Amino acid sequence: MDGTRRELHRSVLLGSVGIMLGALLLAMAGVPTAGVLRWAALSASVWGLVWWQTNIRLPLNRATNDAPLYPTLGTANRLTLLRGYLIALSAGFLLLPYTTPWLPWLPAFLYSVAAILDRVDGFIARRSGQSSLLGASLDTLFDALGLLIAPLLAVAAGKTHWSYLSVSLAYYVFHLGLRWRERHDLPVYPLRPNTLRRTLAGFQMGYVAVVLWPPFASQVSVPAGAGFMLPLLLGFVVDWAVVSGRLNMEHAAVAKAFAGLQRFSHHTGQPLLRLLCIGCLLYALGDASASISFLGLAGTSALSILTGFAPRIGALTLLVLLALQPAAVSDSLAFIPLLFSTIWLLLLGGGRGSLWQGDGDWVERHDGAP
Repeated sequence: MDGTRRELHRSVLLGSVGIMLGALLLAMAGVPTAGVLRWAALSASVWGLVWWQTNIRLPLNRATNDAPLYPTLGTANRLTLLRGYLIALSAGFLLLPYTTPWLPWLPAFLYSVAAILDRVDGFIARRSGQSSLLGASLDTLFDALGLLIAPLLAVAAGKTHWSYLSVSLAYYVFHLGLRWRERHDLPVYPLRPNTLRRTLAGFQMGYVAVVLWPPFASQVSVPAGAGFMLPLLLGFVVDWAVVSGRLNMEHAAVAKAFAGLQRFSHHTGQPLLRLLCIGCLLYALGDASASISFLGLAGTSALSILTGFAPRIGALTLLVLLALQPAAVSDSLAFIPLLFSTIWLLLLGGGRGSLWQGDGDWVERHDGAP
């Protein structure tokens, strides 16, 4: 493990040099010295946190608890560490006022690359056959860290409501609750693997990555935050009920109820969301003076949603369109229902009657898995 630790220390040193170079470039670009120093100090502090958390987890650099340690960090874990580094660089902008028009683009770019790497590192780990407990642990840790830093940046930029920070707090409150139960010798029941749980968390990362980009209008990104936030918080409530024993998923009646809820969602709820989305879009466009290009893209998205042919791609396209050109529909009474139904279609999929949902297969699978 000494070789792996030395590799980690070299990475940390290289990252620290990168922060100093970044500070120099910001100063050369005309950013005030006080702001540059605050950026460098906070970025270095978060980078130190990333190093510390990785260092204490190095004994997990193995496939299973009984397997031998890997001789190196491996490509996948290096990419995960890079993701932590990019989040650290993004964090520095919390203390750096946007004094020039180009500054907001930097944290948006850094966090977006970090979000993309969240898919890439897992793909490489599974394809290379070097999946590790370390990678899984760091992945969860950096997900939570990113979903603390990025929403704070979004709130500071006016791109989301402060209530969205409850997404950031939910993870930490949940795990503090688990520790509290363990400390008081209370049982902690295991959570079953759940594809929807991972999907909801992944889309939170996508949401905050997108809204940080300056072109996306706050009049769409702020209410959209509630649409993404509510299903995740509901999921945390259900998960807490399970781990605390208030909800026994092994009980036949509970299992039957959840299976029935899943069937209802697939056979009724999701198809109704498709119809609601199209109905709200038509109503919102009824009195609007939208451009031909907007109507063309909106119509293509609507057709995709209505027929269920790649409905998640259709929903994503419509969301991006609304965020880039909100004036066409934002004054309509149907705007919020349109926004929420589109978001929930993106999260859940088109359900029964969809012609093709291959886009959902990509969302729900582990990249690199057979």
